Amino acid sequence: MTDEDLGLARRLWTLYEPVHAVVYFHPTAFAAFEAAGLRGFWRGYFAQRAAPLGPVGEAPVRAAFFNFSRSFTARALPAVWELITPQAALDARRTGTAATLRELLADDVPPRDVEHVADDLWALAAEHPADGRVLAAANLALPRPDDPYERLWQACTTLREHRGDGHVAALLTAGLTGLEALVLRGAADLEADRLQAVRGWTDDEWQGATEELTGRGLISQARVTDAGQALLAEVEHVTDELAWRGWTTAGGTVADARRLAHHLHRAAVLCRAVLPPVNPIGVPEVGVDAGVDESPGHPTD
Repeated sequence: MTDEDLGLARRLWTLYEPVHAVVYFHPTAFAAFEAAGLRGFWRGYFAQRAAPLGPVGEAPVRAAFFNFSRSFTARALPAVWELITPQAALDARRTGTAATLRELLADDVPPRDVEHVADDLWALAAEHPADGRVLAAANLALPRPDDPYERLWQACTTLREHRGDGHVAALLTAGLTGLEALVLRGAADLEADRLQAVRGWTDDEWQGATEELTGRGLISQARVTDAGQALLAEVEHVTDELAWRGWTTAGGTVADARRLAHHLHRAAVLCRAVLPPVNPIGVPEVGVDAGVDESPGHPTD
């Protein structure tokens, strides 16, 4: 596995993630969910993301999402299924994101191009291995949408959840709990206070994890140490490796990755532009488009 492979895996993530995230933030998508009977950002977040799993309770969702506190997830689950069924949540997110993407891409990405990219991404996403990847498997089990905008969003979401499941595996292999991963990132390059608040951890819980990481030599005086930085880098490396392995197992090549990244870039930029610059789910900035498309095919054929 080369550095180019891992770089492509990371770049693809910066493209999938913003397309996926419009479901939580864009007014059109948000309105579709409110019309289905559910109000509030976090209720909507948990219901939409957990809906492919069915009417599950708090514990399995917390395990799959990995870094929320028990008290935080318990505010939404399982009570949210008394307000909306999982199928209604799936319907709302599908129609809401399709309407959102039509609106965002209307002036810059022709419908024909959307259809081609959606078809290509779906074909690869559908072949990704899901062993040990609960959220990816649940999304892979959903039917192929007829609408190309729905298909584009669902393909990006499946790939995003596939990478996310791999990231959880990488964190566990590194010996980090979800809370410890947040504390370490807060000491490295993110806003600790915000991370703590949007995942629902108490001051005592946060301090306990800080002391644990300090004892392991990963944090010193609330700042990440060289050992901590190395551990974070290794987690990201393993995450990229697992994502790329899924891509190649599905039949994707370097040429496919470069081509699809190039063609998805504009849509990702447009989606990222309407998201909060600082947001509670950590949507990254879109990776630089090299503008290289050496392989023939959609959508510019």
